Amino acid sequence: MSDAHPVTAICPGTYDPVTFGHLDVITRAAGVFERVVVGVVNEPRHKRALFTIEERVGFLNDALADQPNVEVDVFAELVVDFARRWGARTMVKGLRVISDFEWEFQMNHLNRTLAPDIETMYVMASPQYSFVSSSGVKEVAAFGGQVDELVPEPVAQRFRELFPKGRPGTPENPSE
Repeated sequence: MSDAHPVTAICPGTYDPVTFGHLDVITRAAGVFERVVVGVVNEPRHKRALFTIEERVGFLNDALADQPNVEVDVFAELVVDFARRWGARTMVKGLRVISDFEWEFQMNHLNRTLAPDIETMYVMASPQYSFVSSSGVKEVAAFGGQVDELVPEPVAQRFRELFPKGRPGTPENPSE
């Protein structure tokens, strides 16, 4: 393909926050496709984001700075419309556990109904990241646990700022 029309895939998600598991999937996709666009959901409908859209995009841009064929963009439309906007015919998603498969199976059927021309490809989580989820990382950080081996340093630092001693009412702060 020419540079005018590179083979493009999208990696959509909330990335609240980005984890090393996300980065593993994105960098592996970047090795397959000429261009990968990481689509960050602006205002997720199925869960409330802890980090602002600016923080989430900043974390991703920082973590992916060494990936020349990866771009980060925000979207607030159907994921298939986001893919079409970028000229992508493929969505790349990561799978860790059976519950991921169940959710992605449903989403795949909905997306194929809306856009049969856009294929979804699944990348199995690398073993060292198969247990890492954004929600799990947020829970650990909120209770004062270390997340340095799960997320990029800027994310870990932001967690330390948000939860310097864990959440009020946790064992570290029983009187709060």
